[in-house]
Amino acid sequence: AMDPQQRLLLETSWQALEDAGMDPDQLKGSPTGVYAGVSSSEYRRLIAARGGDDSFFGTSGSVAVGRVAFALGLEGPAVTFDLNCASSVVAVHQASAALQRGEVDLALAGGVNAVLFQPVAKFLTEIGMLSASGQCWAFDASADGYVRSEGCGIVVLKRLSEAEADGDRIWGVVRGSAVNQSGAGLGLTLPNGPAQQRVMEEALARAGVEPTDVDYVEGHGTGT
Repeated sequence: AMDPQQRLLLETSWQALEDAGMDPDQLKGSPTGVYAGVSSSEYRRLIAARGGDDSFFGTSGSVAVGRVAFALGLEGPAVTFDLNCASSVVAVHQASAALQRGEVDLALAGGVNAVLFQPVAKFLTEIGMLSASGQCWAFDASADGYVRSEGCGIVVLKRLSEAEADGDRIWGVVRGSAVNQSGAGLGLTLPNGPAQQRVMEEALARAGVEPTDVDYVEGHGTGT
């Protein structure tokens, strides 16, 4: 049995390459990397709850990216990231870094999440993580939790100079990115304000951008 998350990664990776104006068949044997956030497999729990056999190859996060590389014949790194809410954005960060190091010439990066097993929602409700109001209220004092969602997103990353030279369709440019950890804060799952400030400052510095140059911010706030 194949986790729907693996199927979504396959389909979305192909669609992303088509959107970029690239022929997936031309990438066979190339040093193209696959970097994806796959935090968990609720499908594995669903199979077990129904008395079925656990399929390692069908539900493993590491196999999910390996399956994309196998299907497309890609020979660069294939790496899965399990970092909860940060999984996908860290996948993009690491893919960008691999391009900068010359480790890959092209990268597929993103993530997937499928909500399939109801007991997970029950558990999250019991520990106070899900919003009783059904809204995230991000960055608001009235926040009482977050709302679960599902989907899959993949971006095709390439060094800008090469993308311009090849006449590729360019939707955006990653000017800079940064990743850190809260360290010894107030709690294992609690945010650390100063650490969050530092990682934003580092990303801006790497991008060569001043805070006053930023006109639009798309942020992630779980409300927890």
